[in-house]
Amino acid sequence: MTNAVHISKMTGKLDGFRAISTNTITNKFCIKMNSAKAETICKHCYSHTMLKSYRKNMAPALQRNSELLSSRPLEPNEVPVILDAVFRFDAHGELINEMHLYNLMTIAERNPHCTFSLWTKRKDIVQNCRVTRPVPANMIFIYSNPKIGKIMDAPPLGFHKTFNNVPEDKDVDRQNCTGQQCKNCLLCYRHDTTDTIVEKVKVY
Repeated sequence: MTNAVHISKMTGKLDGFRAISTNTITNKFCIKMNSAKAETICKHCYSHTMLKSYRKNMAPALQRNSELLSSRPLEPNEVPVILDAVFRFDAHGELINEMHLYNLMTIAERNPHCTFSLWTKRKDIVQNCRVTRPVPANMIFIYSNPKIGKIMDAPPLGFHKTFNNVPEDKDVDRQNCTGQQCKNCLLCYRHDTTDTIVEKVKVY
């Protein structure tokens, strides 16, 4: 089905999870952040590295998601049925526009039995969209802090949690996302856990 939303089966740290992602290497925000002079986590982007090299074959499906999710509201028959207990939005890519987020929220609303976690740096899109649309109770908004070594303890307006990166030898006592698979942790996929997640920087 041409207009079907592509769902990816994750591996590695995210083994056991599925995700709806988009194409990082055509996202204008991602391109700008990845090439910026400032030292941010985006300069170490695993997705840019993967999609330009050993995971090139993923790009066409993710590009179809980019175009479908950002262009118009999904038709009722295009909203996927998710049977998972937890699910990730944007394992690759970033919010493109408000329509993209609108469609992700629709998917969450249609699958109330599943908890959806969304990582994004686009505070502008999240805050604009949340003014006009109720947030699904089963959706967790995680602000992906672009600054390395500057832990955000309080989530920005419109977010439930922050995801932070620190150098391996810094804030070791606060690193709570290191050396484990997500399915054995679920800090990011439950409302009743910490709202400050800290991982050591991975260089790709």
